[in-house]
Amino acid sequence: MKQLRFTDRFKILFNMAVRLSETVEADGVLILLDGTADWARLRKQGDGAKIIVVANRSVELAGAAEAGLSPVAVNMPDSPVYDRLTQALLEAVADDILAPGSRVVAVYSGFEADTVDSVSVINLGEHLDRLTGRDLRQLETRVPLETLKVVVNLAVEVGREGREGKPVGTMFVVGDTRKVLNHSKPAGFDPVRGYNRKERNLFEARVREGIKEIAQMDGAIIVSSDGTVEAACRYVDSPAATITLSKGLGARHWAAAAISRASNAVAVTVSESNGTVRIFQNGEVMLRIEPSHRRPMVWREFDYEPPGVEARAKAKPETGKSA
Repeated sequence: MKQLRFTDRFKILFNMAVRLSETVEADGVLILLDGTADWARLRKQGDGAKIIVVANRSVELAGAAEAGLSPVAVNMPDSPVYDRLTQALLEAVADDILAPGSRVVAVYSGFEADTVDSVSVINLGEHLDRLTGRDLRQLETRVPLETLKVVVNLAVEVGREGREGKPVGTMFVVGDTRKVLNHSKPAGFDPVRGYNRKERNLFEARVREGIKEIAQMDGAIIVSSDGTVEAACRYVDSPAATITLSKGLGARHWAAAAISRASNAVAVTVSESNGTVRIFQNGEVMLRIEPSHRRPMVWREFDYEPPGVEARAKAKPETGKSA
């Protein structure tokens, strides 16, 4: 297990991050580690600032909380720095370590492996509203990326806007339609029945607006891999005996986890209580989105690569609307 070395270089960089957090009135300093550390020494080095320590495994963070630090485990050992930072921020928000609109100063290894060499100021509202294509590409083998984007965008809009001033909770199940329909049954009248496929395709703006109205009704919305709404108001009936979820998640989230375990579909839920969007695959939460700001979400390709590695992705700003 690697341990952080308190070299002169690290101490200077970390002290600079702490001073910077005071200057920009940040809510804390986050340090991304590749192992464990001398927590008491790190706490002392923090000079009273709120220190969030992030590692890949909970065992690497043993003793951090007792030393007065805020530990976050991300379990992403092979992921790029940007992805680990994003997940760490999401976990910190979910654990009430940070508020969705917080500002943090992040310290991490951005260029040289095993060497803490970078400092960034991150505004969570801006950072968490920007997802990368890479965030969803891990699911592309199940559902086309463009279909996932349009469904996730729609879910975020439902979570952010609600309907007629009221919060709305709903669930989309995308892909593996035949099996999903076999694991569900009508919860009542199906409002999309009888329409042709073009009139049910989520790549059409007017269809998305219509689905926002349907989202207020009970039951899941079933979407095929090409973005067509196959059915709505479906009661998902899949066993959840082997599912493990965080405390506080309700029946909708358990149903989403269960159907994503029982099929090759991806389930997307919107929490009625706070608008949080969760993406489930194989019975687990793969991504969480906090729609905390009332502005369109921006999809972009992440174009950072360490020196010496040719960048494979170019920035392609897109609006929160589908192409």
